[in-house]
Amino acid sequence: MSDAVSSPSGPAGAQGEEFRVDLGKRRGLPPDAVKRLNRINPIKATVSVVRTWTEIAALVALPLIWWEWYVLAPAMVLLATRAQALFVLAHDAAHYRLYETRWLNDLIGRLCAAPTGISMRAYRVIHRLHHNHLFGKQDPDTPIHGGYPRGRGYLIHKLLRDIVGLTAWKTYAYFWGAPSAKRADETRPDPLGDTSPQLRRAALNDRWVVAAFHVGAVVAAIATGWWLEYLLLWLVPLWFILQPVLRFRSILEHGMTSETGDPWRDARTNQGPAWLLWLIFPHRVHYHLEHHLYPAIPHYNLPQAHRELGDLGLLEGAEVRTIGWGARKAFDTPRPATAEQSA
Repeated sequence: MSDAVSSPSGPAGAQGEEFRVDLGKRRGLPPDAVKRLNRINPIKATVSVVRTWTEIAALVALPLIWWEWYVLAPAMVLLATRAQALFVLAHDAAHYRLYETRWLNDLIGRLCAAPTGISMRAYRVIHRLHHNHLFGKQDPDTPIHGGYPRGRGYLIHKLLRDIVGLTAWKTYAYFWGAPSAKRADETRPDPLGDTSPQLRRAALNDRWVVAAFHVGAVVAAIATGWWLEYLLLWLVPLWFILQPVLRFRSILEHGMTSETGDPWRDARTNQGPAWLLWLIFPHRVHYHLEHHLYPAIPHYNLPQAHRELGDLGLLEGAEVRTIGWGARKAFDTPRPATAEQSA
């Protein structure tokens, strides 16, 4: 039995809004440890938000000062990784883990999400399905990372399609709460169905706000003569460079696993050098196993959760790997089991 079933991520007692804790048949951390790790620190959350926006400002400023290809090109790549960092902060907000005050949590989460083209509130709805039904029929993420390894040629083909921009529309359809991939039983998940009426209304309204924001941003960029800078420093990184990063991170988090719905074997903690984690797994999102076990733990407490799980011997046999292992395995020969249609 889970030690923390009584403290899922989400408003207390709010049916259809919670992220359930699922430890399977294994023993978890003591309840007092979970309570301590679940505690939100608004200063640490604010530092993460400010640091990410400061990094983005610096990466935008550099090519504006030195408009040369050798400055512009790396800035575009790094801006894509910082957009992913905003995704992760919006992800924490979707779990209600940035700030205790709901309106502040959602406001900051939406301010992180909207510039990247996603609706945090729509994402909250669909992300609940992923957590609450891991690798089940209702999990909308399975088509993205299920069935791996599928072979070197298959993954290279997918990543090339990402790089040339053929799959970005699927990414944004997903983050807007409408996954496009069919399931193995030929049905489509309804991301706005398994949720409370309040969250459903908020998700639908937020999508219009995000759409209006981006229409206004394009109009403003054209009207002020900054359209080229806006295109190269923001839209191109989002549409072309970010897509393979998101796919590969998802595969490293959930690919090459048992696909049975057991979080200990179907969610992976990826270990690697700090610079690589900063690029691919910002804000400690590489502790993905710990996040699935305890979705109410904010990102800055995940390293401590990992240490305490390890000290108790609870990570024996769990999916804790190096990024290098996952990268090699992702390109391995296909396994015999059939998988669901890919994204």
